[in-house]
Amino acid sequence: MNPKEVVVLSPGRINLIGEHIDYNGGHVLPAATDLYIRLHFYNNKNHFSEIESKTIKKSVKLDVNNLEKSNVKWENYLIGSLIFLIKERNVNLKNFKCIIDGDLPVGAGISSSSALICGFIKGIGILNKLDLRDQEILSISREVEYDFIGVKGGIMDQFSIIHSKENKLIFLNCKSKTFEHINVDLGEYKILLLDTNIKHDLIESSYNDRVRECAKALEIVNNENGNFNFLTEINIENLNLLMRKMPEKIYNRALFVVEENNRTLIAKEKLKNSDLKGFADLMYLSHYGLKNLYDVSCEELDFLVDQTVDNNRILGSRMMGGGFGGCTINIIHSEEVESFVRNISKKYLKKFSKNLTPIITTLGKGLNYAIIR
Repeated sequence: MNPKEVVVLSPGRINLIGEHIDYNGGHVLPAATDLYIRLHFYNNKNHFSEIESKTIKKSVKLDVNNLEKSNVKWENYLIGSLIFLIKERNVNLKNFKCIIDGDLPVGAGISSSSALICGFIKGIGILNKLDLRDQEILSISREVEYDFIGVKGGIMDQFSIIHSKENKLIFLNCKSKTFEHINVDLGEYKILLLDTNIKHDLIESSYNDRVRECAKALEIVNNENGNFNFLTEINIENLNLLMRKMPEKIYNRALFVVEENNRTLIAKEKLKNSDLKGFADLMYLSHYGLKNLYDVSCEELDFLVDQTVDNNRILGSRMMGGGFGGCTINIIHSEEVESFVRNISKKYLKKFSKNLTPIITTLGKGLNYAIIR
């Protein structure tokens, strides 16, 4: 039986700790959100494919037999997915119709682009009876972002979108790709995201600069008789011995990477021991490292984190995602959410003349689908 109509739900990603270290072979603690992109696929007998995004109010027509890169950025997430899927499987794809909507915010730093790519590849695979394995979706989606879109990131976003389970974090070793699911009981606390509404574009930002700076630090280490594949394999003592061999900026990037990886390892144990406060303290250290050593925060993100420090009903806060905008992630007592959001929104509007968007989320399940007919 050939599927004629398929609905895919592709979640966004949050990351409790372990930022900017997936491409450095580090450990991370992400999960899917309960917010999704919904992709509704239909078979199409036309000689072209139609894709409509109700989320961004744009549409595009494509011919799956004649694909080339577009000047319109969002279209390239779809075009790249089709090109790399065809390349991977050496297949001819059927034309289709796809309507995209959902409640996952765009540009908030919760991986809406990766969710779109993973969900799109999954749906096209089902329509064409390709029986794609999770590893294939992960590999193709990363190629699309890395080679076609040009964001030189790691595997964390795609991995968590595909492999997440409800109410669990993923403890992922990005070097070996081994992982385990960790049960999380937040008790009376909730996960609150505060979206700065600064829409970042990682291609035009300094994201890829950080990747290059980390590569430079690794090169310097290995030139001094090191033999490492990733910065996270280096301990702080050895790194400090090479401090004078590195420009200050390069050393700071490497120091953050090593410290953040260590924090994530400690954070895992804190969670397993139900030490939520100890875990949340590490979130603040993560933010200050991202701000002072890795230089990917911004005034708006720092303001939001600073506003939580003296509130004893907020356990932890930090910027999340690539940086340069996006959102903070906060662990906040459920009874504090309403009053805190009201007060912080007023302060944010007064200081930055911009509205703040609060998002309450939970640890959701990964990529899933339904065949309608």
